[in-house]
Amino acid sequence: MAFVLKSKISLITGGATGIGFCSVKELLRNGVKAVTIADIDEKRGQEALNEITKEFGPNRALFIKTDVTKTDQLEAAFQETINKWKAVDVVINNAAIMNDGQRQLEISLNCGALVEGSFLALKYMGKDKGGKGGVIVNMASIAGLKPADVLPVYCATKHFVVAFSRSLGLPYHYDRTGVRVLTLCPGATNTNLLPESLQHPLNYSKEIGERLDIALKNIPLQEPEYVAQAMATVITKGESGSVWVAEDSKPPYQVHIPDREELPRK
Repeated sequence: MAFVLKSKISLITGGATGIGFCSVKELLRNGVKAVTIADIDEKRGQEALNEITKEFGPNRALFIKTDVTKTDQLEAAFQETINKWKAVDVVINNAAIMNDGQRQLEISLNCGALVEGSFLALKYMGKDKGGKGGVIVNMASIAGLKPADVLPVYCATKHFVVAFSRSLGLPYHYDRTGVRVLTLCPGATNTNLLPESLQHPLNYSKEIGERLDIALKNIPLQEPEYVAQAMATVITKGESGSVWVAEDSKPPYQVHIPDREELPRK
């Protein structure tokens, strides 16, 4: 049975720009009652809030300045969301960077903050904790499905997201919590992540920045609105533990990741 977005409350990390902001709008278009934008960029967050209010009317969004790498700030965003709207039903862990030149921050944000956001979602939505159940979408990347020599750390963080989300989405967890855990892997998308990656390439090789620049120039980019539309589709129909790809501006498709026993041997 499809999950109905109408009248639901959502919290999106990194929701002030790019895919996150487009997802805010897409969820509201699909009937979500309100969305919390948890983002570290206060200026852009207020601009996003003003834009949402202008397009969708008052009291449809809440901006909370949040450093998601600090668990106390992230939990405060959950608490403020519930205090204002009495619920949270859909959590999208979207905040991330593509910055192998600052790999400790990249790991902390792309992996650590996403883990904490997932367990906070279970804490506040899980049926075993008195909640109603809900949905978690963890944002990975097609870089989480294949290796990339120009972005090995970023690639590893997105592989982590896929494995973590698949594990947390298994029946043992879903049967206890009533929370579906989904993974969305966008292809190359026209957001700030790509130019930022060129400003801070992996610094152990002087050629890596040039290789990254060439690689990115040869990849066709989709607009973030397509990924946001895919997000809404996946939320409504994705099974817990499933992994989805949204690339080339086409509808999302589910991928099958084989078990170890299915892998060919050399």
